[in-house]
Amino acid sequence: MSQTMATQAPKPLPVVSDRHVDPHSYPDGIAFLDGQYLPMSQAKISVLDWGFLHSDATYDTVHVWNGRFFRLDLHLDRFFGGLDKLRMTIPFDSQGVAEVLHNCVALSGHRAAYVEMLCTRGASPTFSRDPRQAINRFMAFAVPFGSVANAEQLRRGLRVAISDKVRIPPASIDPAIKNYHWLDLVRGLYDAYDRGADTALILDFNGNVAEGPGFNVFCVKHGKLSTPAVGVLPGITRRTVFDLCAEEGLVAAPANVGVAALREADEVFITSTAGGIMPVTEIDGAAVAGGTVGPITSRLMALYWQKHDDPEWSSPVSYPDRPADDQ
Repeated sequence: MSQTMATQAPKPLPVVSDRHVDPHSYPDGIAFLDGQYLPMSQAKISVLDWGFLHSDATYDTVHVWNGRFFRLDLHLDRFFGGLDKLRMTIPFDSQGVAEVLHNCVALSGHRAAYVEMLCTRGASPTFSRDPRQAINRFMAFAVPFGSVANAEQLRRGLRVAISDKVRIPPASIDPAIKNYHWLDLVRGLYDAYDRGADTALILDFNGNVAEGPGFNVFCVKHGKLSTPAVGVLPGITRRTVFDLCAEEGLVAAPANVGVAALREADEVFITSTAGGIMPVTEIDGAAVAGGTVGPITSRLMALYWQKHDDPEWSSPVSYPDRPADDQ
């Protein structure tokens, strides 16, 4: 190497005169991250976090309606179950997470909120490929309530298309672990949009109906309800339907639901924390229940929202302006 090259100074890095401005907008809300409560726009994670790089994370969502959490205990149980199965740890027990969630909602002021608790694998200080060296990261947030179905879709019923995309089998990922592995679901959504539908259902590994992007599905035939049994997330709203049916003397059970059986059902509805019980009145372009919301679906929808005021099913948020007992 010549003396000139050996003593040549390194090329200086370009000077950035202005700080990067985030071009995205965020919903109004409050997040909890690294021990602090922050506006949603300030809640950021590293690009080296395994949650971002590998979708290595688990989460759960609960909603607040009229200032009350709905079935929060069940969501917390499922979240901690996912943590245990993924060998993740957080510095909070169930009561501690509940307090964080309550604070996020109270500080946001939202009386109807979509609330999420999540944990990522985190990042390794040395960028190690060994997940045991990553520092797990817990966070939570509360934003305005959003539904899978909008007001018009709830009134007339959803138009659903059944995609041939196959859900990740339970032998690969335990469906009881709520996760962000959504590429199969997103591909199904685009199939549905291409066919003029509002949303999609995709198949399980046996060719039966599985679930949709963030929701379970039920069908009604001769007054009896069934919902896919395997390869699906055991949703809290799905469980709520079973509980409501038990109270109302309706028969509901998990079972294999074939594509033909769903298309020939008397009624169909989907269930999600983001929206509750939502009617389906069209599948693959053909009308369900004559294109109207069916009677059992309507009955369960009404009961579902009534339970939001029941203290055995819900718990009040203590907002800064008044105590929880006055909510």
